[in-house]
Amino acid sequence: MTGKALAGRGILVTRPRQQAQALAALIESAGGEALVFPVIEIQDLPDLRPILALIDRLEAFDLAVFISPSAVHKALNLVRSRRGWPQRLRVAAVGRGSRRELERQGFEDVIAPSAHSDSEALLALSELHDVSGKRIVIFRGDGGRELLGDMLAERGAQVEYAECYRRARPHADNAPLLAAWARGGVHAVTVSSSEGLANLFDMLGKLGQHWLRSTPLFVPHPRVAEAARRLGVRTVIVAGPGDEEVFGGLVAYFGAAK
Repeated sequence: MTGKALAGRGILVTRPRQQAQALAALIESAGGEALVFPVIEIQDLPDLRPILALIDRLEAFDLAVFISPSAVHKALNLVRSRRGWPQRLRVAAVGRGSRRELERQGFEDVIAPSAHSDSEALLALSELHDVSGKRIVIFRGDGGRELLGDMLAERGAQVEYAECYRRARPHADNAPLLAAWARGGVHAVTVSSSEGLANLFDMLGKLGQHWLRSTPLFVPHPRVAEAARRLGVRTVIVAGPGDEEVFGGLVAYFGAAK
């Protein structure tokens, strides 16, 4: 029972706006105040021709991997605008959020790690071991880590990337957030990626950066924790990538602080 474990706590939620509401609702269900300040904006691609050309030959692939819930949403909208999903094309997801989004879209038997939510955990699954000669498409945003594609290629797969959205740093007014920090209203910060952390750091300015360094920061992965420590953040908690994991980490942290 979480009760009102976050009562009186202001929690900064930096997920993209389309993905922030579920975590914000969990925080507020426990009596906290969710301060939504997106540090990544999910944008449509200016030129859809490359991904549409790939979608037109989807039946050539043996496996489709989705990097994020945004990749699921954006890619499937484009697919359904042109064609049906090939019956024999299996799907995989890097994390639980992407798996849940695929399941909401009607997919069954999604290949996804049950514990950690990263490329390493997906690569450890038996279904991703024997991929020699397989054709694999990876739906993702522009750029990002190449580990998954590189490792699958090393295992003999033919890998193609399908970029279906782009990430950008929002143009946001940081004054309300800094005012909340100044009056002691920000008790924890959550970030979902190293890119998001870097954007937040830049968007805060020098005064906000000072406050960030002294505020507990909840991150999804040890890799992001390392980046936070390099920026001088003193208290970093690796909670996991999912909304429930972040929420559980917040409740555990502030419950122990009482």
